[in-house]
Amino acid sequence: MTFRPLPAQAPATLLREAKPLKALFGQAQRLTNLQRLVESQLQPAAREHCHVASWRDGCLLLIVTDGHWATRLRYQQRRLQRQLQALEEFATLTKILFKVQPSTGPNRGTVRSVRLSNSAAQSIQATAEGISDPSLKAALERLASRSDSQTP
Repeated sequence: MTFRPLPAQAPATLLREAKPLKALFGQAQRLTNLQRLVESQLQPAAREHCHVASWRDGCLLLIVTDGHWATRLRYQQRRLQRQLQALEEFATLTKILFKVQPSTGPNRGTVRSVRLSNSAAQSIQATAEGISDPSLKAALERLASRSDSQTP
């Protein structure tokens, strides 16, 4: 008895026909539509900081990128709720919850680059030369390589 895999199908076909994927795809489309509606009621500056996480039983859960935006949106919560209730999709809206979830990845903020003066780099390099532990010596040499050549 030999195993014969099923013939490959196009991803679009799988999304339309496979029941678990179809349900998942439908939920994703629903959340995308709700996100678009919520963004239409938010101030332009707040749109990139607020994302729809779920909508069920009259409760809308919004994920906010930081506490600052969560506070601003909480101050506008009643206005936002009234505006959303006017839309057919949110007619049964009774509560809006805001949860803070900082974004991860390179978008998180500015990366601080440490720059050392030449004298500090020379001092660290001299210290590294007297170290017998190879990993500590390598770490000190990496740190010393961050010297700022423009600093006198």
